[in-house]
Amino acid sequence: MRVLSLFDGMSCGQQALERIGANVLEYYASEIDKSAIKVTMANYPKTIQLGSVTEVKGCDLPKIDLLIGGSPCQSFSFAGKRKGMAATDNVEVLTLNHYLQLKKEGYAFEGQSYLFWEYMRILQELRAVNPNIKFLLENVLMGEKWQKILTRAIGINPIQINSALVSSQNRNRLYWTNIASEKFGFFGDLICTIPQPKDKGILLKDILEVEVDDKYFLSGKMLDWLNRHAEKRGVSVKKLDGNQKSSTIICTEAKGNLSNDYIIHNMMPRSSKTGKGGTGHLSRVDGKTYC
Repeated sequence: MRVLSLFDGMSCGQQALERIGANVLEYYASEIDKSAIKVTMANYPKTIQLGSVTEVKGCDLPKIDLLIGGSPCQSFSFAGKRKGMAATDNVEVLTLNHYLQLKKEGYAFEGQSYLFWEYMRILQELRAVNPNIKFLLENVLMGEKWQKILTRAIGINPIQINSALVSSQNRNRLYWTNIASEKFGFFGDLICTIPQPKDKGILLKDILEVEVDDKYFLSGKMLDWLNRHAEKRGVSVKKLDGNQKSSTIICTEAKGNLSNDYIIHNMMPRSSKTGKGGTGHLSRVDGKTYC
């Protein structure tokens, strides 16, 4: 099987395929983040990197059996402005043909979520060689309008799965795929027939490390900042114990973005690693540090 992964990140697609024992002959990846590519190549050195999704051409590739990807979600997400797919002059992009025309005319686009149309362009090009290609697209929960537009473009209704069923994190997402599908209803709409995963009951206590390096401690100054700005912005610093699941962790939290709740794990006091006389649990104990 030959696989093309768009927006490949650190190549979680390869991890998943490896876990199910898929026989992957070649794995092509489109990614532009240098750090993500570095991680991928360290773990999967045979990955064929293609660069930006906007430069990928189906005619340059061999027959692809599986196309996967999670196109950027920021303009769809309820955590963002929800502008959807639009040019910078606020012209909404509702079809692939419209997108290709605007692209040809040199339009600039708002945010990154418009790159869904690059996924669709590439899928269309790959289908010309392999009409039976399988695909999987992931994105966030979004407004009904944009979900319908994505569904109409890709030709199948999505399935909603919360990753909390198989992990310690709540992460509700939509998946469009023809890997397993059937026609449904009077109009014969295609729906995904992949069943919901069984709940594995994984909680924070099952995945948190007991001994945590000091460099991951939050300073008292940082926590005070979080509390101060959380109150201004109407979000909270949640305290979770090991018997709970976390909310969705987003990368911008490391930069002080308070669009989402922060999580402070506070099971028992600790001052450092257990090997340094601490208890091995997480909390503020000296008036200066948190974890």
